[in-house]
Amino acid sequence: MRLVSLLSIIFSFFAVVAILSTSPRSAAAGQPSGVPAWLNSHIGEGDGQIALPVLQRARALYLRKVSEGVVRNPCYFAMDATRPGDLGGGKLGRRFYIICEAHRSFRAISAGHGSGWSLKGIANFANGKQCVKNFGNAQDSDLTTGGDYVTGETKESFKGFYRASTKRDLVFQRTFVQFDGEGETANARKRAIGGHAAEVLKSMCLRKIATSPYADKDGYVPFGKLVDYTGGRSDGCTSWSPSDARQIIRMVQGNPTTLYIYPESSDIAAVAQSVAAGRPLSQAGLYWNASCLKQIGSPKFWSRKTLEPIIARYERDHPALPPQPLPICKEP
Repeated sequence: MRLVSLLSIIFSFFAVVAILSTSPRSAAAGQPSGVPAWLNSHIGEGDGQIALPVLQRARALYLRKVSEGVVRNPCYFAMDATRPGDLGGGKLGRRFYIICEAHRSFRAISAGHGSGWSLKGIANFANGKQCVKNFGNAQDSDLTTGGDYVTGETKESFKGFYRASTKRDLVFQRTFVQFDGEGETANARKRAIGGHAAEVLKSMCLRKIATSPYADKDGYVPFGKLVDYTGGRSDGCTSWSPSDARQIIRMVQGNPTTLYIYPESSDIAAVAQSVAAGRPLSQAGLYWNASCLKQIGSPKFWSRKTLEPIIARYERDHPALPPQPLPICKEP
């Protein structure tokens, strides 16, 4: 085990050195902001490609955190939340990126975004499944916040049991990757913002399995239907398909890396200003996915200062019902 650990450290060191050697100061002439030549075919606005501003910022964050000694993972992540999550016809948009420069590896996958809320008569900051209009960092807003993150610890939590296709009752434990942010994303831990598989138990009830270590004092365990909501919305976290989540979790367990999510509030404000003035984004050097911008009209960032008092007032005027006990399952 000591030899494997030592080899892992050595590999990570040389992987990081390989990436640093292609930093902006030492890059070959003609490459955009030091981006390695092999990545050029992945830069663009087509499906599965990454927009240049998103890549540049993600790469700059990663190199900064490497130089600070915060991360030594040979891979880093990026997400473009201006792209559509649902392309229609059962096809999901690929807008989350796994980039491993030392391996010359680039992969684009789907990812969910924050759903937001529609508080009737007060404020509507809800998002559809396809494109994100509303962003923000307010507590309990369920909104995506763009900016800098570093992956933190992973936490596994028991959610209940479900019936598998094999007619067996299986335990559902979902792993959560905590994100730590800075600046506008600094409250990520307080908001419980992170990444996890897009799976949840629905239609919950209590089933008697007295021998289970998860059983309550009366011998009951929570039981539900396992639902895969890949391509749907989240509570502000980043959600991946179950298979992609397993890969990402393996990559970051005990080996943190960076995640950059585009856009930040300053990007949103600049794009909204250009839209209001009727100016093409290209003239102002701005970026937003064209199809989503056409759909949403103009994006909006809801700051904590603006939105948290609104949410607090709504919750005060509409107190939540006390939690109800789960019903006993009807045996099949």
